[in-house]
Amino acid sequence: MSEPVFFPLSGPVSLSEIAALAGATLPPGTDGEAVVRAASPLESAGPDDLAYMDNAKYGDALAATRARACLVSPRFSARVPAGTVALVTPQPYRAFAQVLARLFPSAARPTSLFGATGVSPGSFVHPTARLEPGVVVDPGVVVGPEAEIGAGTVLAAGCVVGPGVRIGRGCAVGPGASVLHAFLGNRVIVHGGARIGQDGFGFAMGPGGHLKVPQVGRVIIQDDVEIGANTTIDRGASRDTVVGEGTKIDNLVQIAHNVVIGRHCVIVAQVGISGSTTLEDYVVLGGQVGVVGHLRIGMGAQIAGSSNVNKDVPAGSRWGGTPAKPVREWFREMTTLKNLAARARDEGGEG
Repeated sequence: MSEPVFFPLSGPVSLSEIAALAGATLPPGTDGEAVVRAASPLESAGPDDLAYMDNAKYGDALAATRARACLVSPRFSARVPAGTVALVTPQPYRAFAQVLARLFPSAARPTSLFGATGVSPGSFVHPTARLEPGVVVDPGVVVGPEAEIGAGTVLAAGCVVGPGVRIGRGCAVGPGASVLHAFLGNRVIVHGGARIGQDGFGFAMGPGGHLKVPQVGRVIIQDDVEIGANTTIDRGASRDTVVGEGTKIDNLVQIAHNVVIGRHCVIVAQVGISGSTTLEDYVVLGGQVGVVGHLRIGMGAQIAGSSNVNKDVPAGSRWGGTPAKPVREWFREMTTLKNLAARARDEGGEG
């Protein structure tokens, strides 16, 4: 890895500590006190580095790596070269993430842009706002009346926390983000530029003009949710917009009013979810998925990227296409179209 200019190392990590984090056993004869000082890809890792491998595509890179140690799944452990300590674990990537968090703790969430502690004199915190001990408020932050911020939360430069907003403990709100009409649980991460709690898009349309419908609901963000940069989550119209605990939302996602998202869902970049749709727990939406309003996507369902969903999706199913349908049906349709196109080309004599 290149020189850690932006994310300072917290110090070296011993192989024994890495093994404990990864749930791995050190090979016999390994010096558990030997340390790694950084993390790098297989092909560029050196004798002070930790690497990982869990994809057969990188088998040759694994065989040639010069890393001090490598987190590797059992199926690839035999390909680890003699000079590298094989730390065998069933989930190398997850283990690598745990070690990275130990090596570069400041990279895990937005932090103070100034390395500050306490409330910056360049911020504005309303006198009626309540901040628990250990809250960090960067310059340019605005905290409105009656807002409450929990201990250990960081408000990065230029973010806005609206009147009456509640933000739990150990949270981070990135630079330039805004949080209005919302309650956030503990350990919530809101990346820079995100917009939470603004008006939902509600109008009573008619030939005489479109009458704005007041949006009087809230946004409820439960514990351990992560919200990507420039994502927007509209507040509810007459009931709350809800994001369940542990859900991870990528950049540039639009979540409309009254949407309810369950626990531990994954929503990839440029997804759009229309109003009053419900996602049950553990749903995965690939990039650029569009979901029309008032639908229900069942628990554990997965929707392929660039698909458009226009009807309810059963629990545990895998859908794709436009309009989205079960993947086997979608693949059959694509294969049929491909064969028809090839036949027409051949019959027409085109090259």
